[in-house]
Amino acid sequence: MKAESENKIQKAESPELEQSSFGLSALSFKLKIGYDGKRAANNLTGLGNYSRSLIEHLAGQYPENQYLVYSPKIKSAKQIDTFFKNDNIELKLPRDTHFLWRTLNVVKDLLRDHVQIFHGLSHEIPFYIEHTPIKSVVTIHDLIFLRFPEYYKFIDRKLYEWKSKSACKRANRIIAISEKTKQDIVEFYGINQDKIEVIYQSCDDSFKTAFPEHTLNKIRAAYALPENYILNVGTIESRKNLKLIVKALKQVKPDYKLVVIGKRTSYFKEVEQEIELLDLKDRIIFLTNIPFADLPGIYQMASVFVYPSFYEGFGIPIIEALYSSVPVVAATGSCLEEAGGPNSIYVSPNDADQLAASINSILANPSLQIEMKAKGLEFVQKFNSPLVTQQLMNCYQKVLA
Repeated sequence: MKAESENKIQKAESPELEQSSFGLSALSFKLKIGYDGKRAANNLTGLGNYSRSLIEHLAGQYPENQYLVYSPKIKSAKQIDTFFKNDNIELKLPRDTHFLWRTLNVVKDLLRDHVQIFHGLSHEIPFYIEHTPIKSVVTIHDLIFLRFPEYYKFIDRKLYEWKSKSACKRANRIIAISEKTKQDIVEFYGINQDKIEVIYQSCDDSFKTAFPEHTLNKIRAAYALPENYILNVGTIESRKNLKLIVKALKQVKPDYKLVVIGKRTSYFKEVEQEIELLDLKDRIIFLTNIPFADLPGIYQMASVFVYPSFYEGFGIPIIEALYSSVPVVAATGSCLEEAGGPNSIYVSPNDADQLAASINSILANPSLQIEMKAKGLEFVQKFNSPLVTQQLMNCYQKVLA
């Protein structure tokens, strides 16, 4: 894969692009858009999925443009290999591999490649880019490290704050992935709200098509999934609040199990202790390293999706659940109402009794299930990829104008 990508880098540029003009005059030519590719080229979840999905949909919807992904290294994985097979998406490996390349030296590569606009996909843009003709956009996913500093190491928190605050001040445009994140940027960094545009995220298109029954049965057998289960997806860390679901499960109909998919952190020990205390070991299934291709099927077979996180920048797992026609119960207090819409159910992230009652009300009421599935699927269309992609390209054009 790396050799193939390096060959792509060496391809001759289109003659129409061999010009050094930037800004408005460049709009009559094919755009060259650069991206911070650290996550797109190396991460298989979270920000990696966000980065690849965003670029891939732009490349498909606006094929006349060139999308250059800058990263000092690339991970060999099916998702990443497939991403870089797109004809108008190119991996750009640095000539200078200095450890500050991503922060400073990438600007030289952007200028050399005649990039007109650079999009920092996760909280930062290169220093000094504002002193070049290159326009810049930065995506801010959340400021949880400021809202809940206790979840982060001091040095990490300070580094995140320094990079994101600097990027917000220097970028030509800020994209917030929710209204809640926009409010946090204004509150913590004092940024004029007119500089910030809310562009929601979508999820991978594989969640938007129902799997055939035989595929679902194969997935169920592969992971020994029960007939009836409640689903939770996300890193097992204190902010995601899995212990609340465990406490609620004690009051949920006993013929329903809990399936949890996510990477374990030190918080997992607290969850285990709670499971032991409540004698629920036989009712909870933990799955790790699930192939991404199987994940939509696991969603589609769930009875309810539960996401009681204390705080999120948006909540992609909720979008995945709604596209999978699964009723959602989430927590109040951040942006999850934006992701889940008016027909999902929201509870306090500190109230296990309320969570249990909400889950039971859905399980006991088939007509409510039908309503939540239908209205949830209708609501989630506002996050559909073509619409989100159009909003993003409109943002680029406004920055270049």
